[in-house]
Amino acid sequence: MNSRLLLTAAVLSLAPAPLFAQDADAPDGTPAFGIEPYVAIGGGYDIYDTPNEQNEFGVNSTEGAVINGIVGANVPLGPLFVGAEGFGSKGFNDIDWEYGAAGRFGVRVGDSGLFYGRVGYMWVEGRESHDPVLLDADGDQLQYDGSIRDRDGVIYGIGAEVGPKDIGLGGLTGNSGVRLRFGVDTFKDFESFRPSASAVFHF
Repeated sequence: MNSRLLLTAAVLSLAPAPLFAQDADAPDGTPAFGIEPYVAIGGGYDIYDTPNEQNEFGVNSTEGAVINGIVGANVPLGPLFVGAEGFGSKGFNDIDWEYGAAGRFGVRVGDSGLFYGRVGYMWVEGRESHDPVLLDADGDQLQYDGSIRDRDGVIYGIGAEVGPKDIGLGGLTGNSGVRLRFGVDTFKDFESFRPSASAVFHF
């Protein structure tokens, strides 16, 4: 009887350890449970292919570099997290503006890293264009007198964030609260390919 009591006491004394570990702060200083707001700035390149919608001037794709801005918040759930973010991009070449919102979910890894997936909705505004794009049979220039087609639809993607200690910069930045974010998104039925990179500042 006494041996059973001792065994039970030993098990109970060890059981809280993993629970306390879950309640402890993450290695990057953020709480295991709470709200983590952040902002990010970066850039990328976006390509929209629509071969079945080619117009009379041969325009069947929209592409260009973009500068991204993101405002969002993570809700850590121990080793996991969920969150939401709004984003906007100023484009160059064919793209004028992109903006939308998305939800994120994923896992926390390493000292301050994240792996995530995201799903949301985005609007794309094409840049006004009056540049000649084709020559007619007599060699005269034709004009595409309008704008690249505007679009909207579901956006989804995957990505990762790494913090200072994960990339060997702990001695330089300490607890600066900066992560590097790398991601790839696509639009609607794989109509686009959108790699991007950002610096994320979390609070």
